[in-house]
Amino acid sequence: MTSLWLADRVSQPVPPSPLDESNRSADVVVVGAGITGLVTAALLARAGRDVLVLEAHTVGAAATGNTTAKITLLQGRKLSKILAKHGADVARNYVQGNREGQDWILRHCDAHGLSVQREDAYTYAQSEQGVPAARAELQACETAGLPAEWADDADVPFPFHGGVRLADQAQFDPMPLLDSLIVELEERSGRLVQGVRVQRVSGDGNGLKLHVRTVTGDEFDVVCGQCILATGIPILDRGGFFARLKPNRSYCMAYQVPGNITRGMYISSDSPTRSVRYAPTSDGDRLIVGGAGHPVGREKSPASSVQELGSWAKMHYPGAMQTHYWSAQDYTPADELPYVGPILPGNEKIFVATGFDKWGMTNGTAAALALSSRILGGRMDWADSFASWSPHAVSGIPTALQANLEVGFNLAKGWIAPVTRIGSRVPEDGGVVSGPPWHLEARCLVDGVEHRVSPVCPHLGGIVNWNDADESWDCPLHGSRFAPDGTLLEGPATRNLTRHG
Repeated sequence: MTSLWLADRVSQPVPPSPLDESNRSADVVVVGAGITGLVTAALLARAGRDVLVLEAHTVGAAATGNTTAKITLLQGRKLSKILAKHGADVARNYVQGNREGQDWILRHCDAHGLSVQREDAYTYAQSEQGVPAARAELQACETAGLPAEWADDADVPFPFHGGVRLADQAQFDPMPLLDSLIVELEERSGRLVQGVRVQRVSGDGNGLKLHVRTVTGDEFDVVCGQCILATGIPILDRGGFFARLKPNRSYCMAYQVPGNITRGMYISSDSPTRSVRYAPTSDGDRLIVGGAGHPVGREKSPASSVQELGSWAKMHYPGAMQTHYWSAQDYTPADELPYVGPILPGNEKIFVATGFDKWGMTNGTAAALALSSRILGGRMDWADSFASWSPHAVSGIPTALQANLEVGFNLAKGWIAPVTRIGSRVPEDGGVVSGPPWHLEARCLVDGVEHRVSPVCPHLGGIVNWNDADESWDCPLHGSRFAPDGTLLEGPATRNLTRHG
């Protein structure tokens, strides 16, 4: 399962000793080599800071390489939600931050000759029931200063009952952008090291000490003055961001479509979510269809929703042939606004950037602008709407409380439900958690190979569930994910599941 953006990239082997002893310090360590981490690193390197980027997997392996890569200020129903909770001023600041993020990407792509397609963006109603939500988004756009307009129809083959249209937005393949940032980082004496996972961070005199583990099992410390966690969800529990974010998983498929392909970028205002765009490739344009979203680890059979999404695509695009399939994880903040800034109030050593809620291209770049400016002694006027600690976060308390009640329910359910499966066999294809609470075991059979691991997530003790769409073990508490053999894929966890036998 590889995204359209990552499919043709040549895999580079990770060196056995990615960081020798003389190379384990920096002014700033950035954890995570997605769009937020690499833009931040490049901006700091431009200012003369010694920057080291540590990536647990490979560049773009998480959200950035698995996004739909829409660079748009029209973001589904996002603005109407922000307006309802925070008012016009905060909504305008949110738009301004995203606009500066969008402008930065477009300027950078233009300067480096990177391909970008300028297209209109739509938030549309699939049915009459979706029209009020789309109308509310139009009103929010007008309040926030976006020149959106209502479109009664569009040149699309799927149901369209009207929607918001915002002209001259953009889309692209995000990986050439990351490649250009790596080149700039290294030209400015910055460093990128892949295959190194940060497991914990502690104080070290006036600086920080990051304990890391390589893919080969080596462990050592990296020291720095400041650290930025650009990891989707912070890997440190301090600040409690895991309790302020709801992890969601969604799926994408790329298709070769006979005849004309839909132009523009579309996302529905009503459920089930349908996201559509096209992507140029060396072998002709591809249609990208996304949706089938669900809270991580809580869907009984994600594969059935993915099959429904595929059926929808083939019904409206007859003759479509699937060429790629992938999924991504995003984090919805309790108060609808990103969390960008110190991990704790007054802490100017460890920073976080999270809660982009599926709109990471502009939000992630805006976060990089805000963080680099703060570290270098500047300030963005709009940055308060992205603050990791702010009075506006109070509005998210009821949502956070509800989310954590759900977490508690899933924690208890995870420990009790497997008792009912004692003695159950491993499915011919898939996985199951069974056994008494004192001896739980997760077993799966993938491609004829059986894996047996502990189902206890090393983050906060949740019991993982099998995701039949991704073939992974997913924790329903805070979204940590693991491969069939227990290898950590992503999330706030920093260690693998324990293997049995």
